[in-house]
Amino acid sequence: MQLVVARIGRAHGIKGEVTVEVRTDEPELRLGPGAVLATDPASVGPLTIASGRVHSGRLLLRFEGVHDRTGAEALRNTLLIADVDPEELPEGEDEYYDHQLIDLDVVTKDGEEVGRITEISHLPTQDLFVVERPDGTEVFVPFVEEIVTEIDLEEQRAVIDPPPGLIDDRAEVASSHDAAGTGDDAR
Repeated sequence: MQLVVARIGRAHGIKGEVTVEVRTDEPELRLGPGAVLATDPASVGPLTIASGRVHSGRLLLRFEGVHDRTGAEALRNTLLIADVDPEELPEGEDEYYDHQLIDLDVVTKDGEEVGRITEISHLPTQDLFVVERPDGTEVFVPFVEEIVTEIDLEEQRAVIDPPPGLIDDRAEVASSHDAAGTGDDAR
């Protein structure tokens, strides 16, 4: 099975290094020197990692055959894809690969059907489940412990405890105008 492990960003310096947006919890395993990665678009790869280092909190990689800034810039926005054994599991007990979560049914703790996970969006601050509802609309569910209370791979479901307004219109809007009585009627 193939998993996206990084996206190549801008060139760094003049010797062919690039910044990468890491999309794996195991960069030392997937993005180490000697790793051969498929690419999207496929015409760019495969790419073999020659070296890697962290600079100012950002991972920099250099690939075999890429020796200058021009070559590095040509790789920008390329996705790096690793071959992974489908039976392989993450090391942590509460960690999951995206492919394990895609297509899980999402239900509330009360058993209400919400939809099915169609995508995991990896944002800088947190991951989001993209959930397709039965009517075809999408809802975004933050993949945080306070909201996603259970992942049951055997039952193929994710149980959520959403705050008001996340998946429905139950949000209560409090207005300082209402509380103070200073709306348009008070003129």
